[in-house]
Amino acid sequence: MTRTRPVLWASAATIFLSAFLLFLVQPIIAKLILPRFGGGVAVWATCLVFFQAALLLGYAYAHQLHRRDRSGRLAYLHIALLVASLAILPIIPGHGAGAAAGGAPALQIVVLLVVTIGLPFSLLATTSPLLQAWIARARVGRDPYRLFVVSNLASLAALLAYPWLIEPWLGTAAQARAWSVLYAGYVVLAAAVAWRSARRARSSSAPTGLPAPAHDAAPAALQPTAVAAAPPVPWHRRLAWIALAGLASYELVAVTNHLTQNVPSVPMMWTVPLVVYLLTFSLCFDGERWYRPRALQGAALLGVLAMSWALWDVRVTVDIVVQSLVFVSGLFVACMVCHGELARSRPPPARLTGFYLCVALGGVLGGAVVGLAAPALLPGYFEVEIGLVLVALVVLWRSWRAGPAWVATGAAVVLSACATAAHRIDGAGDGVIAQNRNFYGVLRVRERGGADDPASWERRLMHGSILHGQQYLDEALRRRPTSYYVESSGIGRLLGTLADRPLAVGVVGLGAGTIAAYGKPGDSYRFFEIDPAVVGVAHRYFSFIADSDALVDVVLGDGRLTLQRDPDARRFDVLAVDAFSGDSIPIHLLTREAVALYMDRLKPQGVIALHVSNRYLDLRPVVTRIAADLGLQIAYVEDLEGDDDGPSKSASDWLLLARSRDVLDLPGIAAGARAPPAARPARAWTDDYSNIVQVLSLGGVLVD
Repeated sequence: MTRTRPVLWASAATIFLSAFLLFLVQPIIAKLILPRFGGGVAVWATCLVFFQAALLLGYAYAHQLHRRDRSGRLAYLHIALLVASLAILPIIPGHGAGAAAGGAPALQIVVLLVVTIGLPFSLLATTSPLLQAWIARARVGRDPYRLFVVSNLASLAALLAYPWLIEPWLGTAAQARAWSVLYAGYVVLAAAVAWRSARRARSSSAPTGLPAPAHDAAPAALQPTAVAAAPPVPWHRRLAWIALAGLASYELVAVTNHLTQNVPSVPMMWTVPLVVYLLTFSLCFDGERWYRPRALQGAALLGVLAMSWALWDVRVTVDIVVQSLVFVSGLFVACMVCHGELARSRPPPARLTGFYLCVALGGVLGGAVVGLAAPALLPGYFEVEIGLVLVALVVLWRSWRAGPAWVATGAAVVLSACATAAHRIDGAGDGVIAQNRNFYGVLRVRERGGADDPASWERRLMHGSILHGQQYLDEALRRRPTSYYVESSGIGRLLGTLADRPLAVGVVGLGAGTIAAYGKPGDSYRFFEIDPAVVGVAHRYFSFIADSDALVDVVLGDGRLTLQRDPDARRFDVLAVDAFSGDSIPIHLLTREAVALYMDRLKPQGVIALHVSNRYLDLRPVVTRIAADLGLQIAYVEDLEGDDDGPSKSASDWLLLARSRDVLDLPGIAAGARAPPAARPARAWTDDYSNIVQVLSLGGVLVD
């Protein structure tokens, strides 16, 4: 065995472990903080921007350390930082941080991540470029870019293991502690490699008058003289690296956002696009055999057309299976082009840290455009449509010399993508009288019909593509409960049955305020709403709150956290949980601890009403399991749409929970109740454990 083989093996092992931990911590920490910020898709998008920024910081640090440390002395500084980072462990966010801190949610998330994981994450990010640079400097005689493949394979292993092997078996706090233990092992290994590199650098820099041993011979590109003589990289090439990396990152975040609009923002849905993104990195940097420019560029143009069709055809825009297949495949070919062109234009190893720095900078910029800039600049979720145009333009840019037929084909695809974007943007404005986009999503108020046709004159509140409230505007009809809250719904039957006495009602989630239509003199209704834009829209464009005969007030903040922070909160006769992110209740509102909190805020004969309507998730068994664990009685009211129901009614599923059956067996409720589904999950969902795979329903088939 040569002296260089242990160096390579130790470096490869350190890079593998660092990359594994780097990508394993991302879903762990995001899931830990998700409940503090309403459980929406923007939490993961903001986390991705932070991760990319921390990656950039790590690459910049590695670049400077490599440039300034020819003698190896600065490696001891690196060792000191590694040891200091152990003081942050375990990586469990403190209870004092989070949504209660005030300020913009995205800024709160960034601050929380900096405090909780910032230093360890940045140090993990330095490992691959720094060790590759040390190997190049040590004249080991191998292409250090191959270790980039090791890094990406480890990242893929972490992302594949998390939703299938880790999340179903370990609670989130246990995951964080296990990760912290592995990180401590990484610190020991990385410090040992850094110490050996420092010794080697100092010994090789000391003049001995002796020739280098034969086994240290290396290709000319890796020799110190070649490193010193490597020509600088022109600025336009650096800009190309940034642009290619930026577009791949942009597509990653945009496609992830698109696929998670109407299902819970959970690790399983986050990791699939990220796996595709990293897989293309590994393939393109493993060698030239995987990236065939013309074939992949042609596939990218076909991918743009397929994604355009999936956005244009209303028959598949709400089909999560078709959307997932089309957009994940489109993301793959788009990233293959971006990363393949990066790999083709990469510099010699002497310039690799600068190359990685440009790639990381592009990643930050691409992610920030979607995660931070788009919510402030775009009125709707149009990032995917814009991305299609950009992908087609990049293919044209990298292949414009292929001939006039190819250029004409590419230009036609660009025009098709532009037409799709124009169609989507124009369609999003049909009938819209108000629109707002912020951290929590896109709200639109649509109006249709007119005063001359009272039966059709209405306003609808849309969150993304999901109906969140509906009101008729005619004086004779505007007080009527509609959509998921009609008299035959679970909440309608409950409030109608208890109408013989004054009620204290709490509602987590405001929407258009439709539930307030059931208020009568002597009642008090308190709504808890996390999104200030929803509060403004409900008061300005809908009159359910103003028309209610009850005393109605709205508390701004996450419903669960608000109830939890006020131990002396009023006791409710009814507590309805109707908070939705897109088409699904955020998971932190459906755990055993959450339901126990709701019960604590009820009067002895009080009832919890959980709205669990969903296209893609069957949440009924989750609630049934929790009810069984807590010894609660349950009634299930499924309100289906009939041919004669009219447009004011939407199908809904409500689960009513109480300490005894006295209320649930009252005739008004029992007449619409049916047997609840079996408690399918083997374990009740808790704040520390949930498994979305158990309840995922695709095309009516429950995945288990």
